[in-house]
Formats: sequence, C-alpha cells, structure tokens
Amino acid sequence: MSEPETGNTESHPTELIIARWSDRFYAWLIDYAIIFGVAFSVFLAFFSAAFFEKIIDGDYMYSHTFDYAPISIVFFLYWLILESKKGQSIGKMALRLKITNLSGEAADFKSIAISSFGKAFLLPLDVILGRIFTNQKRQRIFNRLGKTIVIKIDDVENESKNITYKKD
Repeated sequence: MSEPETGNTESHPTELIIARWSDRFYAWLIDYAIIFGVAFSVFLAFFSAAFFEKIIDGDYMYSHTFDYAPISIVFFLYWLILESKKGQSIGKMALRLKITNLSGEAADFKSIAISSFGKAFLLPLDVILGRIFTNQKRQRIFNRLGKTIVIKIDDVENESKNITYKKD
C-alpha cells in the first residue's frame, strides 16, 4: 500500500460535482436577504424621518425606496469581493457551494467579475438563457463568459481523510 505524497500541498479534484440550480437559488436567496436587510437598515437609519413623513403624506411610493442600479452595485461588490477572496459568498458557504474555473481551481478576478456582473445586473435574463442553452456544467450565460462553474464542495476541503487528531 503506497502512502500519499506529502510534497505537494495543493490537491486538485479529479471529479467535480456541479451544483444544482435549486442549491444555487437558495444560496442567492440567502445572499439577497443579507444584503437587502443590511441596505434597508442603513437606509432607515439615515433617512427614516423623511421616508416615513413622505409615506404618511402619500407623496412617496415604496417602490422608489431602492433604485435598481445602486442596490445592484452593492450586490456586485458583495459577490466580487467575497467570491474573489474565498470563492464563496455567505449563501454559498451555507450550502457548501463554490465558484471555480472549469478545472475546479480558484477562478481569477476577471472571471469572478464577469460572473458577478451577470448575477447583480441581469440575473433573470442570465438564468433564463443559461437554462435554455444549458450544458452539463449548469452555467448561467455570464458563468460561460467568465469560464466559471459552481460546484458542491466537501465538508472539509483539501484535507486528507487519513488524518487523525490527538490531544496532547
């Protein structure tokens, strides 16, 4: 029986488990709830008096509270920062998903930016076209453009299953 190599610390998976569309949706929903909740709280903290006064007077409709572009920029930056650093947003962490390049390795900044742009600004179109023209990699259109995939990861990634831990 041969022992595993110890010289190479990087482990590249030979089989990638492509994340299901439903898991990706739930990860997005978690991210949406977090970002929208934080953004709405910040909005209320800074503009609550004027906001509620306009609601009471009937001069302001809730639909104007958040314009599409500013909140999309917040989402874009959220995904860009977290996924370029860790390969995961909070929603992806919760569901054990990760964005990678097509080889299962960390995606580069440009690829993450392309994927995040589609998710933040054009998600409905991105998903619909991705589902229509889907391949075995379950990519959205902007995942294809960025050459990224979303995979399911093990509980403890890159850690040998042969390791045991013993307290002193």
